[in-house]
Amino acid sequence: MSLRSGGRRGGGGRNAKQAARRQAQGAASAFIERKIPYFEYLNEEALELIEHNADTVLEEIGIEFRGDPEAIEILKNAGADVAGERVRFPRGMCRSIIRQSAPAEFVQHARNPERSVVIGGDRTVLVPAYGSPFVRDLDHGRRYATIEDFRNFVKLAYLSPGLHHSGGTVCEPVDLPVNKRHFDMVYSHIKFSDKPFMGSVTAPERAQDTVDLAGIVFGKDFVQQNTVCISLINANSPLTFDDTMLGAAKVYARNMQATVISPFILAGAMSPVTVAGTVTQILAEALAGMAFVQLVKPGAPVVFGTFASAVSMQSGAPTFGSPEPSKVLYAAAALARRLGVPFRSGGGLCGSKVADAQAAYESANTLQTAALAGVNFMLHTAGWLEGGLCMGYEKFMLDADQASMLGVLLSGIDLSDNGQALDALREVGPGAHFLGAAHTRANFETAFYASPLADNNSFEQWQAEGSLDANQRANAQYKKVLNDYQPPALDPAIDDELVDFITRRKADFPDKDY
Repeated sequence: MSLRSGGRRGGGGRNAKQAARRQAQGAASAFIERKIPYFEYLNEEALELIEHNADTVLEEIGIEFRGDPEAIEILKNAGADVAGERVRFPRGMCRSIIRQSAPAEFVQHARNPERSVVIGGDRTVLVPAYGSPFVRDLDHGRRYATIEDFRNFVKLAYLSPGLHHSGGTVCEPVDLPVNKRHFDMVYSHIKFSDKPFMGSVTAPERAQDTVDLAGIVFGKDFVQQNTVCISLINANSPLTFDDTMLGAAKVYARNMQATVISPFILAGAMSPVTVAGTVTQILAEALAGMAFVQLVKPGAPVVFGTFASAVSMQSGAPTFGSPEPSKVLYAAAALARRLGVPFRSGGGLCGSKVADAQAAYESANTLQTAALAGVNFMLHTAGWLEGGLCMGYEKFMLDADQASMLGVLLSGIDLSDNGQALDALREVGPGAHFLGAAHTRANFETAFYASPLADNNSFEQWQAEGSLDANQRANAQYKKVLNDYQPPALDPAIDDELVDFITRRKADFPDKDY
């Protein structure tokens, strides 16, 4: 399949009005500037206890750094206690290393400077879901993802005003060889979007390919001095980092690119069943990983990540949207703020197989928790189904709508003279209505978020328009968005150089399914 396929080169009345209102509401901003307080779930004493316990884990139990002798040597030279692949850290060592050099926030540059994002501080960046081998829509059901599906989701993310990032492995294109598909994925992010993107981490050389492709787009010197990609480095919980993740982390750190150090936790299987025990393990793993990155390259951007869910004690299957993972997320967010680094978590997570009521309430629970907790980089915001095994087209559109709503929620309350609306209260007075007031006429287009998917019409009008449910409306919307898609401008010379690099690199080694 040609790298160049999928689009041309270059950059209903009710729908138009909704789009104009959303634009006026600032829904298309590059990222969210948070203007509301954080929801603090734990007090100072509780947070200090978890920090103490995490240091105890690092000091007494340690973390295994498997299959990477260089990593072991780096940690040993820094003062860690090394026994084989088990590394124990003196109390406070990891925290001290991180605080000395890890940035509290950083800019991830997009090829369109207006799309560049700030990660950290009081900002929130909303990112599509990641890693699903399957996709689903109403027309074709559940099936293995292809590179065409991957391109489609990149385009949908590009045209979703509430999403600020193109993401990474938005779905796994299983129609391409495992050892070469990263070329097509990174190229798709560059070609079909001008939002920031994530890099490949499935092998160190694939991470280097990502850096090299970014160098063609941004310039090699610029890449060495600035963050242009961010990549997910998962701990192999419990208390383990493997050589694949360590190798990718080293490549990105040495090139000053950002890494998200994320313990991957299914509580009850990969961590203790208690919230406090799980958060302790998360903090210990994240501290070890972020400290390692700083030892490789002081000042390289790192993000404290967590993915935490629970497992059913009856079946062992992962569950989502329940109260305990929300507690974990609130605690981990506060710990990241105390450490002084950006924080990543999900997301529109659910265990439902389709975009039904279960998917809606589980996703809403995790989205609201992440927003209130203070997540800076919200991975898995849109599209997630089936515990991450499936990317849903309709679910993506429904979640992207929710993402725009989160932007409004986090923007706080307008307390300007216009927001206080005393003129409206004086004009209308007791017993009348505000529909015709001058203040209402001046503000009606931007006063309330206008969902492009929710139906709030009368029953009769809804029935006359086909009695469509939310899934059916989302199905029609994603098709319209893809049909109307126009790619962002990309310098033809850069495009040619990207394709030439990929063609040459693919010819360097045979196809493999690993």
